Amino acid sequence: MEKFVAFAIKYGFLIVMAGSFLAFGLLEHSFWSWSNLFSILLGVTIVGILAIGVTFTLIIDGFDLSIGSTAAICVMASSYVMVVLDLNYIFAILISILCGVLIGLINGLLIVKAKIPDLLATLGMMFLIQGLQLIPSAGMSIGTGMMLANGTEAKGEFAQQFLYLGQGRLFNLIPIPVIVFAVLAIIAYFILQYTKWGRILYAIGGNEKAVKLAGVNVERYKIAAYVISGTIASIGGILLAARIGRGDVTSGSGLLLDAVAGALIGFAVLGVKKPNALGSVVGVVFMGMLLNGLTMLSLPYYTQDFIKGIVLVAALIFTFGLSKSDLSS
Repeated sequence: MEKFVAFAIKYGFLIVMAGSFLAFGLLEHSFWSWSNLFSILLGVTIVGILAIGVTFTLIIDGFDLSIGSTAAICVMASSYVMVVLDLNYIFAILISILCGVLIGLINGLLIVKAKIPDLLATLGMMFLIQGLQLIPSAGMSIGTGMMLANGTEAKGEFAQQFLYLGQGRLFNLIPIPVIVFAVLAIIAYFILQYTKWGRILYAIGGNEKAVKLAGVNVERYKIAAYVISGTIASIGGILLAARIGRGDVTSGSGLLLDAVAGALIGFAVLGVKKPNALGSVVGVVFMGMLLNGLTMLSLPYYTQDFIKGIVLVAALIFTFGLSKSDLSS
């Protein structure tokens, strides 16, 4: 019995995921088509990228509530630079990334230097960004040919090179955002699993005082984790702007909760019971697969959040509810 429970904790989530994939395909054969599989990956790309970013803050026993708003302001910033300011798309990308870095740095300084709890600091930043992103465009979405506040028409437009980042496909098959998502996931996994830097981050999350006594500059690493989170969120915002080809003021809605849910579900992958890049990726892909399959089976859209909640709660109960003490009893 002990061995069975241990096996279930380690591989149970992956078995459920594989079983769901098989069941959806048998009930609706088009679920297994290449176009639908890439559609699932494309649908979770932005959320997955944000989940990777928030994983870095979860690892140090922190939390970044501003990732969704950071992505949203980068959508607006990149659109404003190209459409309103009529500047090159390279400037749009650089300014957006700079926004992400700056937001992450401010979050880190508020938490580390001002000693504000991470939830409060990033919650305040979330509201600040949500308001700030509306000011340059006077609360309007930004699109080609839009009318400006002074009554003139915006002269700029979205560059085709920029739109390719969100709408292009490699070999006319693999969406570019999926490639970016995969590259970021691999880099994050390698850093966290195979580098000294990653081991220190995990150590900080496990016992910060012990790491300080070992002579590590904990504050610098914690600030870096939030900077990374903000930077990765900005990349997600750039890809989202490139995909929709518009600075939509509602583009960031829902990103935070889905990204956090994916990262938390990742705790159950292989029973690691801790934040990890691989788990975060698997978590968001599983949610995307689940919702796609249920939609293809004509499940009403208004039940989707309920289903996501059940999956998240079940994954966490299954991971943390079966402790070592349960195994020995």
